[in-house]
Amino acid sequence: MTNTEIRPFRVDIQQADLDDLRDRLARTRWIDEIPGVGWERGVPTAYLKELADYWADKFDWRAAEAELNAHPQFTTVIDGQKIHFLHVRSAREDATPLLLIHGWPSSVVDFLDLIDPLTDPSDDAPAFHLVIPSLPGHGFSGPLTETGWHDGRVAAAMTDLMTRLGYERFGVHGGDHGAFIGPRIGRDFADRVIGVHANALVTFPTGDPADMAALTDTEKQRLGAMKNFQDDGSAYMQLNGTRPNTIAQLLADSPTGQLGWIVEKFKEWTDQSHELPDMAVDRDRLLTIVSIYWLTDTAGSVANLYYERFHDAAMFAPKPRGTVPTGVAVFKDGDFAIRRFAEKAHNITHWSEFYKGGHFPALEVPDLLIDDIRAFFAGL
Repeated sequence: MTNTEIRPFRVDIQQADLDDLRDRLARTRWIDEIPGVGWERGVPTAYLKELADYWADKFDWRAAEAELNAHPQFTTVIDGQKIHFLHVRSAREDATPLLLIHGWPSSVVDFLDLIDPLTDPSDDAPAFHLVIPSLPGHGFSGPLTETGWHDGRVAAAMTDLMTRLGYERFGVHGGDHGAFIGPRIGRDFADRVIGVHANALVTFPTGDPADMAALTDTEKQRLGAMKNFQDDGSAYMQLNGTRPNTIAQLLADSPTGQLGWIVEKFKEWTDQSHELPDMAVDRDRLLTIVSIYWLTDTAGSVANLYYERFHDAAMFAPKPRGTVPTGVAVFKDGDFAIRRFAEKAHNITHWSEFYKGGHFPALEVPDLLIDDIRAFFAGL
């Protein structure tokens, strides 16, 4: 494959890999729990065992595979790394090219329910040509072949992908990793980007006493939730960011470990009105995402993205305020964004707050996310 060639791609996991997954799940060595504990100590064994049994015996990977293959998929090589992506064009001549960037623990699967409404709206709403990549080292773009894939390099690769597809001007939406990489694309390639829309945007206190004194009760609650996340919910990030190979080996050898590692975050980061993570997100959709991480053997590549971010001197260095129009959607749970802090770093032209949903709105409340993306880009 040449460095600019784009080739069609279909997901086609070998049956031997699926048989190996079921065999490993059947041979899980389950831990004993202290009686009376719940989710505060991690994923309860009884729940994880029930979900693992479903994954082994009832989940239909071939159906998930067919759903992915119903959309045009491709691979290309950018900066020495294979990049997998969905490219779904609208029939509308006035459609806007839009790059959708997933985070962790997510994948291109997150955006499947957005494809038809955004490419083929039933009314006069804005239409989009969608480009949905698997991030370098994630899913069918992985594993990584070398170190050095920090956010700036990923942003450049995503922009290069849009160039190869013939899109000189385009919009970006992202959450989680995408809420770092999307604004980075807007900052580094401002002349190319129409606007950046994000959910799960991370905003940091400015240190200005006036800003702190002006915080609303809701904003104070978000700041407290962010501190609680840093104190009690960020161990996964510290492990990934400091010792990626160690945690990756554990996850690469145990599908049950990989399942628990991901399901814990779907419990903690989704709308907390749901008792269990597969009440907030469809169980089969959730297991499709977990299966992709397992079947592509990308635990190490995924962890290394955090390592690169932790060790990138440019990541948190002072930067000029972004100039590209930026829209932010804040969902009830799993979002910590505060507008007065965001405006110090970004050109905020659109801000929405929702009282349902969490960190994964494309999976939890897709209609709300679709409407907000449309509203933001219609305003531009």
